[in-house]
Amino acid sequence: MSYLFPHTIESKYGEKITFLHMEGTRVFIENEVQPNAGPPMHTHLIQDESLTVTEGRIGYQVIGQEPQYAGLGETVFFKRGVPHRFWNAGDTMLRCTGWVDPAESIVFYLSNLYDAMNRGKNHRPEAFDSAYLAWRYRREYDLPEIPGFVKNVLVPVTYAVGLLLGKYRKFKDAPKPK
Repeated sequence: MSYLFPHTIESKYGEKITFLHMEGTRVFIENEVQPNAGPPMHTHLIQDESLTVTEGRIGYQVIGQEPQYAGLGETVFFKRGVPHRFWNAGDTMLRCTGWVDPAESIVFYLSNLYDAMNRGKNHRPEAFDSAYLAWRYRREYDLPEIPGFVKNVLVPVTYAVGLLLGKYRKFKDAPKPK
């Protein structure tokens, strides 16, 4: 599955990402985050991520460490395999530019994850699509705050039920997982 750039996704929880273009294996992005919004603790298992603040104040945290903050012109780097999160730590819009390398499936993954989140309730993404993404791309992305029982039992069972019900036909051109 390929996307035309720029490609913008937005969650109902205050996050917007525009995938601008590719250079080699790196996808360049711009993001906007509403005050107090941001993704949960997550891990890119095969990708590095860099964000440079162009407006506002970013809060960020690596698992097991104290929160840190960066402002205009400062860059935050998240190394692959390291659980992290970030959020808008200010009262105005947070805007950043950045990149993810290697891009691999991230445009597909986040586009469909945001779609599942927008269809879900109570900050939980729609069950079948999120199970598909979590199970298929489990070697690329992780949410460390999800309990092991959910990841290792409920997600694969939900994924299998979705397969039986034909829920994943729309993903026939999905990028192959690592």
